[in-house]
Amino acid sequence: MKSYKEIEKKHSPEEIAEALVFPNTDSISEKEAFMSEFRTFRKTLSENQTEKNKRISRLLQLKYSIEDYINSPNFMKDHFFGFFLKAYINSLGIKNKDFAAAIDIDPTELSQIINKHRNPTDKIIYRLDIHSNRNFPAVMWFRILEKDREALLLHNTELIEKEKRHVKRKLDFSF
Repeated sequence: MKSYKEIEKKHSPEEIAEALVFPNTDSISEKEAFMSEFRTFRKTLSENQTEKNKRISRLLQLKYSIEDYINSPNFMKDHFFGFFLKAYINSLGIKNKDFAAAIDIDPTELSQIINKHRNPTDKIIYRLDIHSNRNFPAVMWFRILEKDREALLLHNTELIEKEKRHVKRKLDFSF
């Protein structure tokens, strides 16, 4: 096999690049025909997919979204525990009432958690873990809650100001 230096002696950089890069010879009409055929193929695949496979796809998409959110340094106000819980229930394709029965909680309690009126208890998080057959582990749900709490702690200026009154002496330096 020839070394790059040997090839460089015989050919210019442009000739080397031309030899390594596939030229684009497709016309616009060929590209459009290919894309049309590809769309038809994807549509056929989608239509022939079983309901179980569709549910698995939705749940995988949700899981990746949760993981991306948890690993992101940013907090998004509309991405809270209840938002992801609602997305989980929707991905299953069932009603809130049926899901509440499946994890043995009152539908009102589920509604309050989804609508951010109440935080979920540890038992609910463990039930979500068990319900999902550990596909959505308890640790994942706890991390969503922690991200919610972190944002609250950082941005709740009203509470910070209220608590300042209770601190008599603070350090006289900062790191």
